[in-house]
Amino acid sequence: MTPSEPPAVRPKRQWLLRERRGVEPTTSMELFFDLVFIFTTTQLAHYLIAHPDWRGAARTALLLALVWFVWIYTAWGTNWLRPDQAPVRALLIALMLGSMLLSAAIPEAFGGTGLVFALVYVSVQVGRTVFALWAVQGQPWLVDGFQKTLPWFASTSSLVALGAVIGGAFQEALWAAAIVIEVIGLSTGFPVPGLGRSPAERWMVEGGHLAERCQAFILIALGESILVTGSTLAQHLNLTMSGAFVLAFAGSVALWWVYFARSAPAAAEVIAHAGQRTGALGRLAFNYLHPVMVAGIIVTSAGDEQLLREPGAPATTTAALFTLGGPALFLAGHAAYKAVLWRTLPTSRIAAVVLLLALVPLCVALGATVAVCATLALAVIIAVIMADRFRVRRGVPQPS
Repeated sequence: MTPSEPPAVRPKRQWLLRERRGVEPTTSMELFFDLVFIFTTTQLAHYLIAHPDWRGAARTALLLALVWFVWIYTAWGTNWLRPDQAPVRALLIALMLGSMLLSAAIPEAFGGTGLVFALVYVSVQVGRTVFALWAVQGQPWLVDGFQKTLPWFASTSSLVALGAVIGGAFQEALWAAAIVIEVIGLSTGFPVPGLGRSPAERWMVEGGHLAERCQAFILIALGESILVTGSTLAQHLNLTMSGAFVLAFAGSVALWWVYFARSAPAAAEVIAHAGQRTGALGRLAFNYLHPVMVAGIIVTSAGDEQLLREPGAPATTTAALFTLGGPALFLAGHAAYKAVLWRTLPTSRIAAVVLLLALVPLCVALGATVAVCATLALAVIIAVIMADRFRVRRGVPQPS
């Protein structure tokens, strides 16, 4: 028992709670739940492709944040609950259905399907928390946490619903406010008048399991990127498009390599053994920083789609931002992730972000083609990979 954990009390539904005897494995039910989000990330990429301007990018970010809340809080829930038990399995299936409806509503979320998106979001966020409160009765620290998150989720979900009803610029403002309030609540331990707050030190997270879950979402996003490029290639298959596809595919592999080759298993090890810091570390690393990397992959996949459609066309500002800015966003998120875990400066990733952003106006000014922009982005990512390997050979610890 840790100093922050209250005296042991036998929960009323012990059979629904994970036993917490080491690293908790990711179950097939959790992976099945994740499959829905392949569709979700595809919808987000297509939304960005269809709205290639600053407002479209902002709306895509809002939608990604709301969808991420649905996924990440479910991942936290299954960190404590057993997905192989029938009630939890039924919950996850219901959440899958809700997530499918959310995803289907994305293309017109700021139009005709906004209310559907909002009502499903309310049902998912509030319904999952109410179920969790029922499931963890008798486990004081879990009951305390869910009791305090429920009014916050109800409030932010109400803002999402109100925004969908009003529509227009008010919808964007209210959805943005809901996201900001959600972040504030999580950062402060969801304080409730008369009940206090739920400090991260009491969350008793199994860090290895949560790290595995977020790694799975990164794989989903990368798989979606390959799916977008593959479907585009199938519509325009020729020698030029095949070359562009190889370039886009290599970019996806490079992003996978940056995340998974060394840092993913090492990061899971750090978080799994963080002790009382696990809750706070997981909140920052998973709730805040992983969606930045997912956003980078989504933007990159939008750039890949443009690469496949017009590889020889001069890069517009939008195309350059997608092709070079997407990897920059991913590397920025990954740099912050590594800095949080190892508390040192990931210089190679920071330098790569600066270089990629500097290349955006340069490529546009010089009239570089979309293929050239993609090649430069790939070269920069490969340089980061080589820097990592160089540090491994020299025996330099993480990060790089």
